[in-house]
Amino acid sequence: MNWNEYKNMVKETDPVGKEILEEAEAEAAIISAMISQRSSLGLSQRDLAALCDIPQSTVARIESNKTVPRLDTLLKIFGRLGLTLQVTPISEIN
Repeated sequence: MNWNEYKNMVKETDPVGKEILEEAEAEAAIISAMISQRSSLGLSQRDLAALCDIPQSTVARIESNKTVPRLDTLLKIFGRLGLTLQVTPISEIN
């Protein structure tokens, strides 16, 4: 069984596991978008930190998923990267 098969099995059989996996996937997508955009703009972590007036270590901890940023910090970073967060309704409520 590969990782995707295992994730799908957990999502189908364990409601708590499903919630944990989906939250982790959402966080990973946000972090991935941040890293990808920073790289495509040719910015180092230090460059981005300077633009946002935050420590470089904060950018590193966010990108390595060692900390969950405050919303205002994330919005500041995304604004400097030309990104936005979008809130959409959940189509299916369990």
